[in-house]
Amino acid sequence: MHRRTSVGLTIGSFMMAAACSTEHAVGPGAPTCRSALASQIALAVGAYTSLDPAADSGCATFPANSSAVDSAEYLIVPQSAAGTFGDSSPFALRTAVPAASAALMAHYVTPPSSPRSAAVEFDGFLRRLGRTRAFGTAAPAPPMSGPARAAIPLLISPPTLETLRTFVVCASLTCNQFQHVTARAMNVGLHIAIYVDTLAPTGGLDSADLDTLKQVFDSRLYPLDTATFGGVSDIDSNSVVIVLMTNVVNKLVTSANCTSTGFIAGFFLSVDLDLTAPADSSNHGEIFYSIVADSAGTLSCAHNRAQVKRLIPATFTHEFQHMINFVQHVLVNGSQAEEGWLDEGLSKYAEELAGRSYLQQGDTATFSQYAFDDVYDGYQYLSATGSSPLLIQYDQGTLAEVGASWLFVRYLVDQFGTSLPHELDGTRLVGSANVAAQTGQSFTTSVTRWALANWVSDDSVPGFVVPAELKYTSWHFRRTFASLHAQDPAHFPLLYPVVPATSAGSAVNLSGTLRSGSGVYLRALQGPGAPAFTLLLNAGSTPLPTGVVPRLDVIRIR
Repeated sequence: MHRRTSVGLTIGSFMMAAACSTEHAVGPGAPTCRSALASQIALAVGAYTSLDPAADSGCATFPANSSAVDSAEYLIVPQSAAGTFGDSSPFALRTAVPAASAALMAHYVTPPSSPRSAAVEFDGFLRRLGRTRAFGTAAPAPPMSGPARAAIPLLISPPTLETLRTFVVCASLTCNQFQHVTARAMNVGLHIAIYVDTLAPTGGLDSADLDTLKQVFDSRLYPLDTATFGGVSDIDSNSVVIVLMTNVVNKLVTSANCTSTGFIAGFFLSVDLDLTAPADSSNHGEIFYSIVADSAGTLSCAHNRAQVKRLIPATFTHEFQHMINFVQHVLVNGSQAEEGWLDEGLSKYAEELAGRSYLQQGDTATFSQYAFDDVYDGYQYLSATGSSPLLIQYDQGTLAEVGASWLFVRYLVDQFGTSLPHELDGTRLVGSANVAAQTGQSFTTSVTRWALANWVSDDSVPGFVVPAELKYTSWHFRRTFASLHAQDPAHFPLLYPVVPATSAGSAVNLSGTLRSGSGVYLRALQGPGAPAFTLLLNAGSTPLPTGVVPRLDVIRIR
């Protein structure tokens, strides 16, 4: 994946717009609600509920504000709690008149889209290949000299320094063609062997650079990922994971496209772990592919030595989780590969976890290098939660989708403990069924609580005590985003990216789209002595489809 730059920015240790809204009074054009079926909201400050529109015809009645001096406030989130991808529906949430007739059609607004990334699209594509096994093949290998051919290791333990080996490498963003690459074993450690393309540009990483990378991989990232997510296979019987630094990865994105869609720093290809795959599309071993240093930009956009040394460790730990996840689901448990959204969220968590290993040593700068992408992507999602689903079959190329996956996994780990990633990887189950089984609660419960946590987690309202199950315990996101806003307002334009629509309870008019796992935020206010009001959640003139598992999440803020 491409790493967004965090040079000069620090996340620090702050851890532990989507839809249209207008205000108007209820009038003759307001929809009507069957009062006999309406849910009666009776919440103390800090209490919350999640309503199923199928049980109350989408109607919820909020009581009059009995105080003559204090205002009342509710955070309301129309949400899809669907545990499957591709489920979406227009919705309308409007103040209604208690009666017995049908509702009026509302106006729908499409939220803004998230930036796209070639690396994110490619990562999602690779997750799809892991589930479909639809790979291309390599052209015939070029002839090699006798001594080099004799030096190619097939089954060794471990590789020998300076020996050559021929690999087949995915050479396009659709992996419909593979290219043969000759590389030399330049550094071999206990768990990692680094090979470098013999055609790599001059002036690349030197032996000291490679030794530094080997030490990071061997001593920190490999032990951390295997302890957190599970063991990796050794189908080639060489006792190491190979890091292949090759020109082919640089060339996956042209220099012209680098500036608009970013580049790909590295990847894992699941076909390498398929012993039944033909040799012209599989290396039959555990391999992580990486860019090479290319300061002059002869292959694509330029990457100097310092940048490569900074990028590759975080990319490795991300892709290594994908490798472990595939090994555990497919090779160990004989199941299918994990769904892309959850697999990606776990890999983003791996990046953050690697950063935290430095934070324990007081190294906030290196922590920021590892975790910055996670926080940036999370900001993208929170900026327009209505435009991106949590559950997607494969990454569609937006940073917001990746941010949603990380935030959800981060929330689950905070709630259920650091053993959860290992349990999510080491099972036959996938997706929402996996989450439900490992947490011991329904996916609907987890995802609706997560939606509320994205607004209330940080105790931002005086006198409001956040329920423990609605908290991120490892981050104080309001402080984190406020700090980044102060450092870089161009990329972090808001103090906090979730900006709910706001209106009086008697004048709610919110519309948009419910997408699998995601919702849209609204603050409904009641002045002192304000009367009761009723809200109707539907698809405009019809009930919301059951496939989106619609929910109306409500928490009383004051």
